[in-house]
Formats: sequence, structure tokens, C-alpha cells
Amino acid sequence: MADVIYRRRFGDRRDGRLLRSLSPFYKMTPYIMPKRNDALNYFSGKLEVSALESWIRENRRVGWKGIGLLHLVLAAYIRTIASCPGLNRFISGQKIYARNNIEVVMMVKRALTTEADETSIKVVFEPTDTVYEVYRKLGEKVEEIKADSGASGTDRAAEALMRIPGLILKFAIWFLNLLDYFGWLPQALVNVSPFHGSMIVTDLGSLGIAPIYHHIYNFGNLPVFLALGAKRRSVELDKTGAPVERKYVDYKIVMDERTVDGMYFANALKYFHYYLKNPGELEHPPERVVEDVM
Repeated sequence: MADVIYRRRFGDRRDGRLLRSLSPFYKMTPYIMPKRNDALNYFSGKLEVSALESWIRENRRVGWKGIGLLHLVLAAYIRTIASCPGLNRFISGQKIYARNNIEVVMMVKRALTTEADETSIKVVFEPTDTVYEVYRKLGEKVEEIKADSGASGTDRAAEALMRIPGLILKFAIWFLNLLDYFGWLPQALVNVSPFHGSMIVTDLGSLGIAPIYHHIYNFGNLPVFLALGAKRRSVELDKTGAPVERKYVDYKIVMDERTVDGMYFANALKYFHYYLKNPGELEHPPERVVEDVM
């Protein structure tokens, strides 16, 4: 992720490296709150999307067909990780790790109908990715799912597990949790798991509803759930006291508070909002990628 060459050490996992320089207080926190649902913080915000819509229209006009708000939001989050890599930490086995790459999980429908099957996709990004690379990578994954009428890797794994009798399945899930605790879960299963990654995102705007606070899962190691809502209009007063109409998209974030402190997360949100107010910044790679602490 950066120019620093890191060699894997004892205690590291295949999906991340152990953070050894954290204070004893932070290292103890996952033992005080051992389950992810013990440590959820909830945040709501809103995005004023006038500049974003202008940018989207211009880029669609010059050939980026289908590029939209979701691509910008993902690109802004990825660019924020380039400056605030602590957002990409995760907890496994009561220890805090820096993830090796940026993995975004999304739930998608094969078609926008109530009868269509829902499955998950996982897209791997780099902190140097531009919004156009985000658009390309996400589009390739979505088209791959829509074009394949068969089961995805996630669906096949779930189908295999559901062939096991209920009582044995309960033990099997416990055993998978145990393997994951020690970092021994088979990589093939991690690759298709919607419960392992940097963030899971849902765009409820496509359904025309407001965002929800969606919990994150005790199984796996996802530290963040981001939900986007539908666009809404609001009449407000400008600096002169005149009424103006503005357009917003509300969002809600649920995060694992054991990864970073409140000041770190607040600073990261400022970066996130800055990039969404200045989408042109996302057209080019960042000048510098910050590496997480050792």
C-alpha cells in the first residue's frame, strides 16, 4: 500500500499485520468488549450534493456512462484511508490489525425486482485508486454477478453449509469462528465471505428510502457499515437570509469503536467530506499514502 516494505512477522494474519505499538489501553479494549456488537458507535451525517451532481453530469457527458454518487462516495472513503489508515483496521482474536488491502463488500440484486436473488460482491481497491478506477472495478464485479445466472462463491458456500443438519451446523459455525479467531480460516472462504472486509456499504437511495443504522456482525471482522439514503430537498436560508433550495443525501455509519478513537474518526470524516465537496481531487491518485503505525 506504500513504499515501505514490510515482512510478515509472527502474530500477523494473512489479511493484516498485528499493530504492536498501540498503547496498553487500546490493546486491552477488545478484551473488555470481546464482541463487535458490544462496541458499536453510531453516526449520522448528510452530504450536500449540488457539486457532486454537476461533476457526475459532466463526466457522463464525456463518456463515463453510469458513473454516480456511489462511486464518488467509495472513492472518497478510499482516499480518506490513504490519509487515515486507521479506518482500515480490524479486530480478530481480541487483537488489532492493519488490513493489507481495502476490501469493500456490497449486497446486490441481479435485477431491481422483489423476486430477484440478492448476493454479495467484494471489490478489492488500492489507496491510490481514482474515482475512475473505482467505477471500473465496481462495474466489472456487478456485471459479473448480473451476467452469471448461477450461484456466486458466497451463495455456494452458504448452500454447502446449509446441507449440514442444524445441530451440526451450529457446531460448524462455532468451529469456523474458532479458526477465524486464530487466523486459520481457509483463504478461499475469506475471499467469498461478506463478513470479512474493510467496509460493507448499502445504497438505499436506489430503493427510494432513508438510510438505516445497520449493525455490523460478530462473525468475521468488518469494522464499518455505511448506509446511503435517497436524495431529498431542503429549503434553507443563505447568508443573506434569502431562502434557497438545496439537495442532500443522508448517510449513517455504524463502526467498531475499538479500532480508532473519537478524535481520529472525526478527523477522518473531515477528509471524507472534503473530498466529496471537491470531487475533482478524486480524479487523480493521492500525492502520498500514509502507512498505519507498526
